[in-house]
Amino acid sequence: MTAYIAKRLLAAIPVIFGLTIIVFLIMAMIPGDPATAILGSYATPENVEKLNRDLGLDKPLLQQYVIWLTNLTHGDFGRSYTMNRPVLDEVLERFSATLILAGTSLVLCSIVGLLAGIVSAVRQFSWVDKSITFVVLIGISVPSFWLGLLLILVFAVNLQWFPASGMYAIYGGGDLPDLLHHLFLPALTLAVVATGVIARLTRTAMLEVLRQDYIRTARAKGVTENRVIYRHAFKSALVTVIPVIGIQAGFVLGGAVYIETVFQWPGIGSMLVKAISTRDLLLVQGGVLVVATAYVLFNLAADVAQTLLDPRLR
Repeated sequence: MTAYIAKRLLAAIPVIFGLTIIVFLIMAMIPGDPATAILGSYATPENVEKLNRDLGLDKPLLQQYVIWLTNLTHGDFGRSYTMNRPVLDEVLERFSATLILAGTSLVLCSIVGLLAGIVSAVRQFSWVDKSITFVVLIGISVPSFWLGLLLILVFAVNLQWFPASGMYAIYGGGDLPDLLHHLFLPALTLAVVATGVIARLTRTAMLEVLRQDYIRTARAKGVTENRVIYRHAFKSALVTVIPVIGIQAGFVLGGAVYIETVFQWPGIGSMLVKAISTRDLLLVQGGVLVVATAYVLFNLAADVAQTLLDPRLR
């Protein structure tokens, strides 16, 4: 198993290398002059030329990439000229907030999606199955940003049960209950679509497993229904569902960009929006690269978990 994990880690290296190329090229293709956007009203030809020279933007594109990649290998992501601090420090600080939001959403959508899929498969064609399918289809169809605004209107403005924005209360708070109070609405908004996808895939996988001969044999031997479903059928279905959960982890991280904007959550998503508007290239490159690398590692963890459940994959 250790050899398999090492092999998968080595396979992730060229993927991350390819990500650096894509991230750098995308930022390089953005129209406009970054130095002019940064300087604003102070953008005289002399100041623009000096800033381009300080940022290394006067060098050929390939040379800029080599310099940036070399610095990355030494742990130097550059310095944000809008924040006036190292990019890596800013990204890691914001990424911790994003991990809290995305991690909570992923746990929530995994638990609810798996349970909904199991119940829907076991009660196939019943009113329970039809109700779950109806709710799941609505959840998949509703845009997350619109759902977030709707939840703010209902639960924050009208009922005043939860705060509409932020990670902690402005005055006081700062403890775990305060964090959970602020976390509920954005985590729920972010988890809805992923919950629907996981529920649909779990239902399909469970129905396929429940038709297998060994399930009928277990029932014929007198094994209790709960043991058949959760010990035998669910374990086999989980092998199919785990890669989907890994993919949804990436969608949750990507969805955090606009959900953090809607709820003013101080994560990497809201940071990227501000950095793009101010043309802080190094900050955008560092933030996108960290998120993309996290997505690769999430999928690696899903592959390892799938292999542990199904030794045939080894």
